[in-house]
Amino acid sequence: MSDNKLRILQVNKAYYPHVGGIETLVKQYSEELGRFDGVEVKVLVCRDERGKTYSETVNGVDVTRAGSLGTYFSCPLSFSFIRLFRKMAKNADVVEIHVPFPLADLALMLSGFRGRVVIAWHSDIVKQKKLMLLLRPLIRRTLRRADCIITATKGHIDGSDYLPPYREKCRVIPYGITPEEYLSVERRPVLSELCSNPGSVKVFFTGRLVYYKGVDVLLKAFRNAENCELFIAGTGELEAELKKYAEFYGMSKRVHFLGFLPDETLRQAYADCDIFVLPSVAKSEAFGIVQLEAMVYGKPVINTSLPSGVPHVSLDGQTGITVPPSDAEALSRAINTLAADRKLREIYGNNAAERVKLCFNEKNVIREIYGVLSENASARRKK
Repeated sequence: MSDNKLRILQVNKAYYPHVGGIETLVKQYSEELGRFDGVEVKVLVCRDERGKTYSETVNGVDVTRAGSLGTYFSCPLSFSFIRLFRKMAKNADVVEIHVPFPLADLALMLSGFRGRVVIAWHSDIVKQKKLMLLLRPLIRRTLRRADCIITATKGHIDGSDYLPPYREKCRVIPYGITPEEYLSVERRPVLSELCSNPGSVKVFFTGRLVYYKGVDVLLKAFRNAENCELFIAGTGELEAELKKYAEFYGMSKRVHFLGFLPDETLRQAYADCDIFVLPSVAKSEAFGIVQLEAMVYGKPVINTSLPSGVPHVSLDGQTGITVPPSDAEALSRAINTLAADRKLREIYGNNAAERVKLCFNEKNVIREIYGVLSENASARRKK
């Protein structure tokens, strides 16, 4: 294998057009790393649905989707993935595996791959506790094997049940966004147009309507919010239940369920809101890129003090307010504090926009990731 070309294999559960935060990142990294001179990027994922293996080119990136028998416990079941991992890893200098993804842990163990392994640790597995009794030894084996472990914040390490013993291998590289892509969007008052009261302070949330997002806590808090209207963008298994709650407590005119929003409209909503809220209640919320997407528009953020990366993105007392998870009373106080003080919103919002520009700019992030992946490029194969 020639040393003048760096061959990278990106491994994840799924890939675009699958919707998800990690999938968005893998697409972003694959496309941008492929633009570096002398770099070849290939992607191995599983099919979202049952079916046979196929390969395609997506926006210039070679993507192989392994045949799948379906998804169980949030993980695809694919025997062909293990075979394809072994085959594709032989032609790679470095493999970057995005976890949690137990099937990839198993494939790595069985592959015999001796090149550089980088683990992108996005989150612990939180919900499937019984399954973890079986998976824990496999995950620890992967961490021992890894040459480097990338986490988005120090909170990912400190709050993890697995990473502290491997702290010396960890590199903190935050997720990033490209500010210019957000700031160039045409501004439209997409939230203001829906307000029941034109003078209301617009509070915005976007995300999947699932348990760990804490939207039920947000609605409970909002019963005591003053001079505010809440806008909820997203869909999920709790959608009907949340709507019934808002209706039961007479909040239908103050709480607006927007459903799925396309990217441009979503960005217009960020730009039009006054306060962004991320009320997550479990460390399944490992970072919250949506915080960055609000902050780039100069919006203050209310988040929660989870043992994850969430409170390391928007900082309490600097770019917004951090409250304890599942504490509706504290969340209500935070909303009212910001809603009543336009000047404080401006101060936090200006700090937020500056923080994104300095700490979370995608151009800087991708250079750091390339540096980790290409490390020891002249001796990529382990002897």
